Amino acid sequence: MNDLQYYYGRQFPSYQLSDEEKRIGRVRPNGKKTACLRCGTSFSKETLLPNGKAYCRTCIVFGRLCQGDELYYFDQPAFPPQSSLRWSGQLTSLQKQVSDALLESLVRKQSTLVFAVTGAGKTEMIYQSIASIIDKGGRVCLASPRVDVCIEVYKRLQRDFSCEISLLHAGSEDDHYSPLVVATSHQLMKFYHAFDLVILDEVDAFPFVGNPALEFALKKSLKKDGVLFYLTATSTPALDASVKKGELRQLSLLRRFHNHPLVLPKWRFMKSTANKETIRQLDRKLVKVIREQRETKIPLLIFVPEIQLSEKLIPVLETYCPKDKIVGVSSQSQSRKEIVEDFRQEKIDILVTTTILERGVTFPKVDVIVLEADHHLFNASSLIQIAGRVGRSLERPSGLLLYFSEGKNKEVCQAIRTIRRINQKAGYDELSSMPRMD
Repeated sequence: MNDLQYYYGRQFPSYQLSDEEKRIGRVRPNGKKTACLRCGTSFSKETLLPNGKAYCRTCIVFGRLCQGDELYYFDQPAFPPQSSLRWSGQLTSLQKQVSDALLESLVRKQSTLVFAVTGAGKTEMIYQSIASIIDKGGRVCLASPRVDVCIEVYKRLQRDFSCEISLLHAGSEDDHYSPLVVATSHQLMKFYHAFDLVILDEVDAFPFVGNPALEFALKKSLKKDGVLFYLTATSTPALDASVKKGELRQLSLLRRFHNHPLVLPKWRFMKSTANKETIRQLDRKLVKVIREQRETKIPLLIFVPEIQLSEKLIPVLETYCPKDKIVGVSSQSQSRKEIVEDFRQEKIDILVTTTILERGVTFPKVDVIVLEADHHLFNASSLIQIAGRVGRSLERPSGLLLYFSEGKNKEVCQAIRTIRRINQKAGYDELSSMPRMD
């Protein structure tokens, strides 16, 4: 038998276990045999095997489950009590109010939605809640739909907590039994009644939003008396409805930690280049903006909706900015972690990226340009998140933020309107919200 610690809190199909492991494990109740036990997806006649049984296509990456198949799970012992938090920073008064309210939610066993603007310091606000569970021998999972967010948070938790931490995503190797787990939302399908607290960051992000299988797995990963925290800077209609029904408690923080407003995007007209097979030159207004921006030496993030556009754009940018190092990054980049880190350390001058960097990454100082902002792959939520990359540090709380597109569609308008409204609710006047060049 393998080291049993790997199995604690997890669930497995019977064929992945030895007879001895099955004797130690416990069988999950399987009352509803019309749906997958692991992800809740209804079985379909379109996935029938020769033996007449249907299998679940949704979660097959974790091992095939057929109609009537059992899942075994393994109870976990409590961890030793400890003092896990070593973060020495200070919360602002507003952050502390949210932090204290989350501790109250834990006592009440009350699931909670934290709506906090980008750059508000959501991660630091959950530290006390995480520590309160781990220090009593419990187990916590911080999950996110995005791999890049998980990697970023994992690094910060390693710095700020002394306990063992594991990182789980499709390509990770740091998979061991630990009191604190950082995982993509898909990885929660491996767990059953494992966590006293699950914190789902970026709840509105793809692929979690609108995915009932991931929502099912999230709730099954919680212990029966476990608590769920949702974190977001751009809520969803479903979460808002749950708040109205009283199913979720909502906490809000509309100010960034440095007490400066969100940078308000400005829209600029530019003829579309998305459908062109080749790009030989750029719009003159765009070139003027980029050249002026490069004089500041501030790192520049350029967001594009598609990888192909990034690949066509970079050679053209190099002709206009021959002295700058220009790199592209996307979900297909082999060394994306290294590229992002090089950009953070200002070894890269211009980074052309898709929406993989729209959230969960922090750069001390950066300007942002969005090209083809009216593209169908950019919705209001993603445009707001992209805007949130600018002005995240006390040293540079503002910056350049422009949406370029041929048309100003409802998503672009909604993003700008939402940011303006949040600043107004937070007590900022319009003038203080205007972006400026450093």
